[in-house]
Formats: sequence, C-alpha cells, structure tokens
Amino acid sequence: MIEVRDLWKTYYVKGEPKSVARGLNLSFPSRGSVGLFGRNGAGKSTLLRMIAGSEDPDSGDIISDGTISWPVGFAGSFHGELTGAQNVRFVGRVYGVDTDDLVEYVREFAGLGAHFNARFQTYSSGMRSRLAFGLSMGIKFDTYLVDEVTSVGDAAFRERSTSLLQERINESAAIIVSHSMPLMKKLCNKGIVMINGHAKLFDEIDEAIETHEAAMKGATPDWAQA
Repeated sequence: MIEVRDLWKTYYVKGEPKSVARGLNLSFPSRGSVGLFGRNGAGKSTLLRMIAGSEDPDSGDIISDGTISWPVGFAGSFHGELTGAQNVRFVGRVYGVDTDDLVEYVREFAGLGAHFNARFQTYSSGMRSRLAFGLSMGIKFDTYLVDEVTSVGDAAFRERSTSLLQERINESAAIIVSHSMPLMKKLCNKGIVMINGHAKLFDEIDEAIETHEAAMKGATPDWAQA
C-alpha cells in the first residue's frame, strides 16, 4: 500500500509558477495496477519520481509498507564507463540480490548480444532502455513504477515486455504511465486522472480513460478546477 498525503509540488517555468500537485491525497493498492492519466506536463512522471524517492515534494508525505522500484526503464543512473553487465552487477549488489543470476537474467532478456559487455556510454537510447527494463524486471518489488517503457524496441520486444510486466503485476502492484489507451486497458484495473494539479482515483479503468479523454478535449470536471 502506498499513501500520498497532502502532497504539493510547484515548478517555475520562466519565472512563472506551475503547480503539478495541489494537496494530493491518494491511496494505491497493494495488488493490481493503477493507470496514471493526464496531458503532457500534468505531473505524472513527477508523481512517479516523488513516489520513488528520487524527487522531493515541496510538502506532504508519501508512506509505503513495501518496496518500490525506481521508474522502470530509467537508465539515468547507469555509469557510462562500466559495461552493461558491470552496471547490472553493481545494482544487484546494492539491492542485495544474487548478482550472477541477475546478470544472466538481464543478458537473456535484453538481447543485447556482445554489446552487453560493451561500455554503457556506447549504447543507443533503445539499447539503454532494453538494459534498464530487463534490470528492473530482474529484481522483485512490491510496487513497480512504469513510465512509457513498453514503447521501446521492436514489436517482438514490446510484446515480451508487456507479457513480463503483466506477470509482475499479477504478483505485486504497479503504477503505470502510458499514452496508449489500449495498453492501459490491458494492464490496469483502476485509474487516476491528473488535471490542473488535482487528481482523482477511479475504481474502473474505463471511467478514468473517459474522464481523461474528455479533459483532453477541453472538458474540465468540477474537482479539477484550478
């Protein structure tokens, strides 16, 4: 279970304040997956980073009784001078898992071939994402944070990624951001819509998608008035 309590976050863009969280109060279940909806800049990725602990809110609290992944597919913390395999082994040590098993898992899943033993700084963006996704799935968490990761790679890799993500969700929980409505319907059973720094949880994913799509056309619900 993850509880978001009275969460506030404001950015300044060219000196102008932009609030992406205005006293958010949300509860994420310990099982199943929640889709996170909102137009670009609504604060979806920011909320994931705050839940992950990689970004601080201005005020408020995030309370969890389980382990939470970094945003799945995020490759920003890999060391450029280390190989893919060395980066995986390092992260495995940090999280206290069997590093040999983790390296072999990621080697097989990411499908990078000889590049797995090349320096990370030589990787293309797609290769980086494949390595990061494999590493994220190779470590068991109570809640996975997922931000557009299943759009990476060719069709076969995307299908494998989606299937594996479904498997992980069945065992734990996930909070997912994606612009693909069919994918969100496939993976999520609940949804949260973010508008003007406000957010509302819907127990039915179809209702969340309907509210989001209406908002994208300019219909702002009463609960989201700025």
